[in-house]
Amino acid sequence: MDVSNRGAAGQRSAVIIPKAGKTQLLNLALEEPGFEQVRVRLEGCGVCASNLTPWAGPEWMQFPTEPGGLGHEGWGRIDALGPGVDGLSIGDRVAVLSYHAYATHDYAPANMVVPLPSVLDGIPFPGEPLGCAMNIFKRSGIRAGETVAIIGIGFLGALLTQLATKAGARVIAISRRDASLQTAKRMGAAETIVMDDHWRVIEDVKALTNGRFCDRVIEAVGQQWPLDLAGELAMERGRLIIAGYHQDGPRQVNMQLWNWRGLDVVNAHERDRAIYIQGIREAIDAVVDGRLDPSSLYTHRYPLAKLDQALNDTRDRPGNFIKALVINS
Repeated sequence: MDVSNRGAAGQRSAVIIPKAGKTQLLNLALEEPGFEQVRVRLEGCGVCASNLTPWAGPEWMQFPTEPGGLGHEGWGRIDALGPGVDGLSIGDRVAVLSYHAYATHDYAPANMVVPLPSVLDGIPFPGEPLGCAMNIFKRSGIRAGETVAIIGIGFLGALLTQLATKAGARVIAISRRDASLQTAKRMGAAETIVMDDHWRVIEDVKALTNGRFCDRVIEAVGQQWPLDLAGELAMERGRLIIAGYHQDGPRQVNMQLWNWRGLDVVNAHERDRAIYIQGIREAIDAVVDGRLDPSSLYTHRYPLAKLDQALNDTRDRPGNFIKALVINS
């Protein structure tokens, strides 16, 4: 795209997806926020792997997307307040839970932004995925001394590895790519296993746990095989936590195995926005106090005009890829 990623005064820029695999950058009028809304001049937005199914153009997807649509991991500074907004000021740096954040500006209800402390100034903060990690970790119920298998070491799996390790658990990280396993080691994983053969992985985990298998297993991929594998790695009366986003169709489960082992199964997804916001608040606290350090996981950065490349790289995962950020200059 040859359009500047910054609009002129009184304008904002936003990306639309006119058809599968294509992006277009538009300059639009910069509107004032509505009642109890704020307008945020975005510093950036994380690129979520959940975008990849819409990006591929499934039958249910409608094109073009709305301006900025699919972007939901934004952060920046409030630059306008709507009527009825209390407790926030122009210039406040915030993580924002909004849904048109592939743009230079987005709008959100005032209760859907979370102020960032000054100690985080200059540091990217895609609040939504960081909050998701905190909420999943809370629902996992991980305790010190437990053995936790995490299947899929992308951004979310790496964050959960760090949180579980800091909580005193022993983490077995399982993933396809060597770069991902190296990331898991940096995040504190005690052992790593290449996810290349179903039965070998089971035998490796069995050997590492003296036949007990794992107190907790977190499936963080969102595909059938890792879900099948997760059930096999959970011990009797263990807990299976589904963190992967299974958006591309129905799944089958081995209910005979789940019944026999008496597994507790947690579908660790949220739809209540207030819970998302609470997760973001807890993520801020965790980053400030050192329980969570995502900085090394932001491996690739792109200007807004290169969102197409960011999405393709999120799909293809070149080199040491973990997480893409779109940054507004």
